[in-house]
Amino acid sequence: QVQLVESGGGLVQAGGSLRLSCAASGGTFSSLTMGWFGQAPGKEREFVAAITRSGGWTYYPDSVKGRFTISRDNAKNTVYLQMNSLKPEDTAVYYCAATYSGYPPGRYDYWGQGTQVTVSS
Repeated sequence: QVQLVESGGGLVQAGGSLRLSCAASGGTFSSLTMGWFGQAPGKEREFVAAITRSGGWTYYPDSVKGRFTISRDNAKNTVYLQMNSLKPEDTAVYYCAATYSGYPPGRYDYWGQGTQVTVSS
């Protein structure tokens, strides 16, 4: 069973930056496809970024492309989400997710508890 714990959320002004971290345990991290999702109040959870097992490929929706960067350190069992040029509409709870499936996965099997990101205007 894979456990995921996010950290790094907080309150930031528009145009600012945050780096989220997600520490994984209980599994083989280097075999996991990792993703980040955001859920704004009253909205469905949305895909934000994903990274393949080796870190060689990354994927983003147009809404964050060029502003967010996903990366991973397989030696530290950690995936990161660097968020730059933040906008008020980026305000959401951000969840880390994992699956042993390759990319694109049919679903993510493991989820963290989420970390709140609030961007003020």
